[in-house]
Amino acid sequence: MAKYILQELPEELTNGKKVVFPKMDNYTLFDNDKVIEKMTEQDSSLRKGNIRSVMEALTQAMKTCLPLGHTMKIDGLGVFSLSLEFDTSTPSENEIAKQKKKGATDDDPKTSHRHVRIKGINFKPDAKLIEAMNRENSFERATPEVITPRKEKYSLEERIAKALEIIEKKGYMTLSDYNIATSQSRTSASNDLKRIVDNPKSPITTRGDHSHKIWVKKED
Repeated sequence: MAKYILQELPEELTNGKKVVFPKMDNYTLFDNDKVIEKMTEQDSSLRKGNIRSVMEALTQAMKTCLPLGHTMKIDGLGVFSLSLEFDTSTPSENEIAKQKKKGATDDDPKTSHRHVRIKGINFKPDAKLIEAMNRENSFERATPEVITPRKEKYSLEERIAKALEIIEKKGYMTLSDYNIATSQSRTSASNDLKRIVDNPKSPITTRGDHSHKIWVKKED
């Protein structure tokens, strides 16, 4: 029987109210080979090589079709579609030159919304799949305790102030700078910075991407 835990949302996300939700108590991650193995267990006539080829073909079809604005529906599984976001990384010198040739200026409001990239893939499961899994499974609580979020050592205002202090001193801030200054794990620090930057009133923004991402003070 599958197990779940009860977890409490951080107060800053719920306006101080106590909100508890059930969360799967996940045991392990099935990699590609394990998924293929499980599929052959469901149907012994399937060959691992054929399954692998179909999965690779499906992945390639998504890479080709989703960026063109198509959604993909797989009966019994669900619907896939793309989600987008503004690319706030610094444009290359070539991009800047091209835009200026077209008459764009640095303070043009269209400039900040010029770069768009893929944020992720949305997945909406087939309702019949959810119904079938609910019929065939039940869940029991793994532990009687409610998992509460770790209290932050510093308030949001204090964390922003520490970030601005680092940026003022160095000219920029890295994720390592922030997680050390605020006594958070790298994952918590990364999520915290994302929430801060996503706030339109935040004094902090990002430059670069992935391992080259830094945080700087937003220009007035």
